[in-house]
Amino acid sequence: MKTKTFFNFNLFDGLHNSVKKFSWFKIDEQTGKIIAQGTTTPEKADQMIDLQQKYVMPGLINVHTHISGDSDSFDGNFNRSEAEIAVDAYQNLQTLLKSGVTYIRECGCAYDIDIKLKKSQKAGRLNKIPNMITSGRAISMTGGHGDGPHVSYLADSPDEVRKATRTAFRNGADCIKVMATGGVMSPGDFMNDPQLSIEEMQAAVIEAHHKRKTVAAHAEGNPGIKYAILAGVDSIEHGFYVNDEDIDLMLGRGTYLTPTLLAETLIPEHGKNVLPDWELKKAADALEDTYKNLSVAYKRGIKFTCGTDAGSPFNSYDKTPFEFELLTRLGMTPFEAYQCSTINSAKLCQIEDEYGTLEKGKIADFIVLDSNPLTNIKAVQQQDKQVFQRGVRQF
Repeated sequence: MKTKTFFNFNLFDGLHNSVKKFSWFKIDEQTGKIIAQGTTTPEKADQMIDLQQKYVMPGLINVHTHISGDSDSFDGNFNRSEAEIAVDAYQNLQTLLKSGVTYIRECGCAYDIDIKLKKSQKAGRLNKIPNMITSGRAISMTGGHGDGPHVSYLADSPDEVRKATRTAFRNGADCIKVMATGGVMSPGDFMNDPQLSIEEMQAAVIEAHHKRKTVAAHAEGNPGIKYAILAGVDSIEHGFYVNDEDIDLMLGRGTYLTPTLLAETLIPEHGKNVLPDWELKKAADALEDTYKNLSVAYKRGIKFTCGTDAGSPFNSYDKTPFEFELLTRLGMTPFEAYQCSTINSAKLCQIEDEYGTLEKGKIADFIVLDSNPLTNIKAVQQQDKQVFQRGVRQF
């Protein structure tokens, strides 16, 4: 067994609100797992790597990405071919990894590109990209949010949703994304327009849970947020207008919330004279309510995950580290903001046994920073950070 020991670094393991000085861990190079760790004198290994008192923390997990998107395009991305999108998606994945994201969950991908790229990744044909929980195409109602060429399965009854869910799993999806409400980027609806019904979303939930898989619901306003919770989805995506009744239901059911604060913040910030007035107005009108409502949800104990909606307007694939700074605006400490990724995102994705924190027996996916992320929330925004997967440096 070949081994590798990293030593002489300050460790934030993702589990404890502290940094361990003069840390080290030893990795089995074949499995990429941590087999021993400690402080002060490191165990000898075939390869010894001195990290020179830098700060090590777990690789980031982003549970809401759209790798087939184009953050610089504002026409819905409907004019590109599958081949063009596939090339862009591969580059977007590499950008995600370079920013420190070592695992993603897709939440709707045109042409099932994520599924196809994951197959190539497993076959060893792609490198320098995060691991993926794939969704393939989302499930939307006809005329609903996400109704576009090759973007969604269109379903207008429980039976049609059931077939779409089964088709997605047949094609290789790891999770399911459903559209419970209108959205910022769809011209024919509003955030508070309910779309897929409780019964329709329940059909997706039943099929997914039969396979021990999860369902994410795009749900920005009410009553759609409530309907999605009642349908049994595992996570509410966006949740800008979550209210006390929704929070009560989510606490009772253990539903996660992915706030995608970057997506909501960047459109009003950069969209003037660029985006259509109707789209800009939707986002701008909701921004103050978003922070107010989500702050209440956080204070009441809702489990937040880390997701950015990467691929939405102005929301490029290198911005995940900036989401943590926005999470602190809800009242979180830096430690609590990072745990949205290290703990909650890993549990939602059902990968917590091997990923999320840096402990013995887990995969050595980590980033190396110049300053302490627990005292400086902007530390993770470092552009030239080192990024490792299974103990192998990628960037």
